[in-house]
Amino acid sequence: MNHPAPPEGCSALRTQVRELTASWRSAGRYVARSDSWLRSFDLEFSRELAATGLIAMTYPKEFGGGEHSNVERLAVTEELLRAGAPVAAHWIGDRQIGPAILRHGGRELQEEILPKIASAEAVFCLGMSEPEAGSDLAAVRTSATPVRGGWLVSGHKTWTSHAHRATHAYVLARTAQTERKHEGLTEFVLDMHADGVSTTPIPDLAGEHHFNEVRFEEVFVPAHRVIGEVGNGWRQVVEQLSFERGGAERVLSSYPVLTALITRTAEGHDTELRSLLGSLVARLAVLRRLCWEVARCLDSGKAPVQEAAALKYLGNAFERDVIDALRRTDLCRDPSPDGIYGQALLASPGFGLRGGAAEVLLSLISRQETRS
Repeated sequence: MNHPAPPEGCSALRTQVRELTASWRSAGRYVARSDSWLRSFDLEFSRELAATGLIAMTYPKEFGGGEHSNVERLAVTEELLRAGAPVAAHWIGDRQIGPAILRHGGRELQEEILPKIASAEAVFCLGMSEPEAGSDLAAVRTSATPVRGGWLVSGHKTWTSHAHRATHAYVLARTAQTERKHEGLTEFVLDMHADGVSTTPIPDLAGEHHFNEVRFEEVFVPAHRVIGEVGNGWRQVVEQLSFERGGAERVLSSYPVLTALITRTAEGHDTELRSLLGSLVARLAVLRRLCWEVARCLDSGKAPVQEAAALKYLGNAFERDVIDALRRTDLCRDPSPDGIYGQALLASPGFGLRGGAAEVLLSLISRQETRS
């Protein structure tokens, strides 16, 4: 297999992240956990990363970025996930909203929002899923009506992670009623502290609060806060989901479980477990290669829609199988929410939902395949 060498800077970036996370852990400033990119929120940690140039790495320097490649950013995100670091405060804004604004946003929006993401001043939540739309993103009912100087947004979003902590929301809303549901959609950036915004917590299976319901009642959004072209939101959001689905978090969310499994397997003499672990490690190598290919596509200016969907589908299956493998060890006797096994088990129902259910991903992959 022809696998190009990583850029020279990747090794130094990995070392930088390992040293930073090790210093925080040794000082007791965080405890590594599964699903840290969604569940471990620490604004102080995100701002320290920002100060060292490890957020907005691919953005232009004029907006506070580092002008690194997506391959270099992948090296950093892999290390943060391996360390189970508390990165939830900046993850969504850095991963997909900033790149979407860079691709489609106007100059005023870029100058306003991108430096705030780069400094971890802006915390984003995603206003996509709705109560009656299921996994069909094109079925959104949230609407936006044009008014003088901007838009009034009204609607109801659900499963919105960290909405209660966010300063800004990305919102997909309907701006025109058409016969084709994929048309007439528009993307907005909305202030979460604006009049008319309210949030209600949705506790998860572990009793933790990161999901929310969010209601918008005639929330004013200035005209420059539209991302891209009015009515063209579907094409843009499909591209944007490449950023969401194509990252290392689709493979490494349960990395603390894998390291525990490796340790237990090495301590014992279970040959079947060793064989199973070998197959998991081989699959991880392939999935990391897919992450690499997605990053290279992004660096070339493409939107790797099919590749990112395939990565998420296969990555979800891999992470569930890692947790299943841990059931063959004594670690599964501790299903408490703070234990390695219980933590990952309680998070696992969300693996196949966030970023698109399996049926949606398979449909997307098959459609792209028939066009190629």
